[in-house]
Amino acid sequence: MSITTISSRELNHDVSKAKRAALSGPVFITDRGHTAHVLLTIEEYQKITDKKESIVELLAMPDAANIKFDPPRLDKALYHPADFS
Repeated sequence: MSITTISSRELNHDVSKAKRAALSGPVFITDRGHTAHVLLTIEEYQKITDKKESIVELLAMPDAANIKFDPPRLDKALYHPADFS
């Protein structure tokens, strides 16, 4: 895999060259000297985005019911009930 860097101006002048370079690896496209975009083949894009679980599924914790959690009771000396009188 090779990484190619081209300016946005070069991309505008020769899109075919950038697409050919993307067959060998990612093409970083710079804008005013700073990397702004990446050109990938659809196969490479699908490889990096094809995940079995999303972050939502990971955070859902479907096995949370199986977690035993028995927090200790606070000692009454640590707190006082509010007096609303």
